[in-house]
Amino acid sequence: MVCYQRITNETTNSIIVFCKCACQIRINKTIITSVKDKVKILNVEINNISKEDLLKNLFEGVLITPNVDHLVNLQKDKEFYEVYQNADWVVCDSKILYFISKLLKNSIKEAIPGSGFFPAFYHYHKDNKDMKIFLLGAAEGVAEKAKNNINNEVGWEMVIGAHSPSYGFENNEEECEQIVNLINSTCANVLLVGVGAPKQEKWIYKYKNRFDKVKLFMALGATIDFEAKHIPRAPQHVQKSGLEWLYRLYREPQRLWRRYLVEDIKFFYYFALQLIGRYKNPFGED
Repeated sequence: MVCYQRITNETTNSIIVFCKCACQIRINKTIITSVKDKVKILNVEINNISKEDLLKNLFEGVLITPNVDHLVNLQKDKEFYEVYQNADWVVCDSKILYFISKLLKNSIKEAIPGSGFFPAFYHYHKDNKDMKIFLLGAAEGVAEKAKNNINNEVGWEMVIGAHSPSYGFENNEEECEQIVNLINSTCANVLLVGVGAPKQEKWIYKYKNRFDKVKLFMALGATIDFEAKHIPRAPQHVQKSGLEWLYRLYREPQRLWRRYLVEDIKFFYYFALQLIGRYKNPFGED
């Protein structure tokens, strides 16, 4: 079990993190403080943090990335809501949430889409030979291809395992046990789960205490597909404009039309209620 110890060094005004692998990471206090800054949208508190600061601070815990679809589901799915309440990192995935937060007194600094953050994460750690990542998700063979692409990119075997589970695996306790054992056998310390929300978040929450070495869990949707080049991301100018959802709808209309054009529209109604002080958390904890 890898353990971390944080010691404040008053002379250098920094916090030093020691871990069993003998690495030492120095973190400026102002960055640690910024992690506590949050923006509340509906019944979710989002860490108001830049991508740069997130990279400097993200060593352990559970990372989830809310978007409009998550926020709509969080109005009716109590189990999903409880996962959010217990997450260590809640980071804005959506340009729409970023733009609409400008209507609030405290707005979101930066949208950090998970599919863009993960490449930044593994490049940031490309010289850290203690980084051991496992990829869980996507269709058969896709996770393995993503693993090979990432390792070729960084020049060494940073991703030490990959597995594409069967459809509906989360309801098969035997298969889940096999997956836990497989991941433990690799000694991975970072687990990326990309099987779609809210399935991936709930699965992490259910099994996270069963892993021997994993310290950091990331629920990052279609990221494995993007890394495998199985699904293309929208062009950069489309991503920056906040219209990546429209590009994905164009690419996968049968799968996504209902989510984007029917379900997610409800978010704007809920948000309007928040702006006029009439929104109420359906789970009564506000």
